[in-house]
Amino acid sequence: MDLHFGDSKPTDDERAAVDALLGPPESSWEGADRSDADLRWAKGGREARDRRDLLLPGLHAINDRIGWISDGALDYLCRRLTVPPAEAYGVATFYAMFSVKPRPATVLHVCTDLACAAAGASELCAGIEARLGPGSGVSMERSPCLGLCERAPAALAIKAGDPVRTAVSAPATVHDAVVAASAPDSAPEEPPAALAVPQAGDPSLTLLRRIGVVDPSSLDDYRAHGGYTALRRAFELGPAGVIREVSDSGLVGRGGAAFPTGRKWQATASQPDHPHYVVCNADESEPGTFKDRVLMEGDPYALVEAMTIAAYATGAHQGYLYLRGEYPRALHRLEHALAQARARGLLGDDILGQGYAFDIEIRRGAGAYICGEETALFNSIEGYRGEPRSKPPFPVEKGLFGKPTVENNVETLVNVLPILTMGAPAYAAIGTGKSTGPKLFCVSGSVARPGIYELPFGATLGELLELAGARDGLRAVLLGGAAGGFVRADELDIPLTFEGTREAGTTLGSGVVMAFDDTVPLPRLLLRIAEFFRDESCGQCVPCRVGTVRQEEALHRIVERAGAAAADDIALLREVGRAMRDASICGLGQTAWNAVESAIDRLGAYE
Repeated sequence: MDLHFGDSKPTDDERAAVDALLGPPESSWEGADRSDADLRWAKGGREARDRRDLLLPGLHAINDRIGWISDGALDYLCRRLTVPPAEAYGVATFYAMFSVKPRPATVLHVCTDLACAAAGASELCAGIEARLGPGSGVSMERSPCLGLCERAPAALAIKAGDPVRTAVSAPATVHDAVVAASAPDSAPEEPPAALAVPQAGDPSLTLLRRIGVVDPSSLDDYRAHGGYTALRRAFELGPAGVIREVSDSGLVGRGGAAFPTGRKWQATASQPDHPHYVVCNADESEPGTFKDRVLMEGDPYALVEAMTIAAYATGAHQGYLYLRGEYPRALHRLEHALAQARARGLLGDDILGQGYAFDIEIRRGAGAYICGEETALFNSIEGYRGEPRSKPPFPVEKGLFGKPTVENNVETLVNVLPILTMGAPAYAAIGTGKSTGPKLFCVSGSVARPGIYELPFGATLGELLELAGARDGLRAVLLGGAAGGFVRADELDIPLTFEGTREAGTTLGSGVVMAFDDTVPLPRLLLRIAEFFRDESCGQCVPCRVGTVRQEEALHRIVERAGAAAADDIALLREVGRAMRDASICGLGQTAWNAVESAIDRLGAYE
């Protein structure tokens, strides 16, 4: 392997950031300040290559300490891991939160996606730029969705150092955002997660019943409110019994694909190849989605318990929780929860005295929507660019590190707890025959009470919007986020089930419900969706790489032109959309045209 290291040297701070993660180097080959004698052979090369998966944490360590990744720092990290610098550069430039060019230590990310755009993000950005000015020591970056849609518009400040400091401003004003960026430690504390749950405290809730009731930092409080009852029940049933309960419950994935969870677990458990892995996909980057953030911030031990049950059922002893990098509070809550669970024998070598070993490691994403796709997520964890893999083989056969892997998102996993505590028949009785159980909906936009709502499958869109307080002048509702579709204001009787939305010609997706009144300029909204997919395309396949660019170009032209010229571009959009849907390698390209198509056909967006 030809590494081609450059002549750039790391600074002391950069070296310290890498060494804090990997430990001190053992030879000059790895970058130690020793004689050149041991450069004659690559001592420890095999061990270093086995740590390729630490590339992403290493990039985070440098970026957190310095604020950007220099050539010298990247070369030093590559020496430590025996990774070709060209490959590491490709990984570092893949993620939006990293920079390989010098920038100020403080970065202020201001969301300009759908909910925030409708709440005045453009004016907010202009005000912040005017207030900061040159030489402020702060870099303001327009960001895709930060997962704070219920408090739009939103801003996230990250100040590099040891330790890195963060502050959230939402709903953001120019003054509050500038304070968060200039003095993160003195910024107002974020409101509790319960404020994102308008139904908080309602005893009839299933998935959200502990949020606002239980102290999210207290393991004892969690156990006093039924925590770890489900895991004890799992040990009584045995792995096969747990899978049978999950299968009988009718639980399907809540991330949008709706694949039967029990079937996925059974397929993983039956694989003879070992080890098996459990991966929690907490990289919810779909614009308008924030339910997983609220669950992790308000009830983190539930996710730890649910991952443990999934691992026990599928024969896994190691789990990875892939958390999006824009969730600093969720990161702190989960790190604390994992530490407490290990200290109390709920993770580790002998869980609850049952002789079963399992542990969880958090891996942070760094701003890449595509990593929500399961195989792209695996590549990201392994230290490669987060690009999707071709299937088959499927993850249950060859997933993370080429081994059988079960991957579920946060909401799907948390549903396992009530299945085991109330029993599969009682759980299946909630909702409808084909869509069982409760569902979380992320409601934002033109409503009086935005937030996370829990309803049984089968409730209508109108009932949900009535709970959230839809404003007068409702023009359209976007279901499923940027990858979903629009419905008209006279279609609110659509049942919120997978089969109901499918029959209505739209999609339920991950549960995004964004309401827009007649004050929101629809063409600008569609253009923002097109910009989002163009930015987030990984570029691996031609239909998506080229199609998302052509889609955005056509929408720009339609806004500027009218008549026959606009009709020609709409015809081009349809052709490009069909090509992306039919030939893209993953769901990003396959769904990039959905929202625009529905706006043209159902809303008459350009008539």
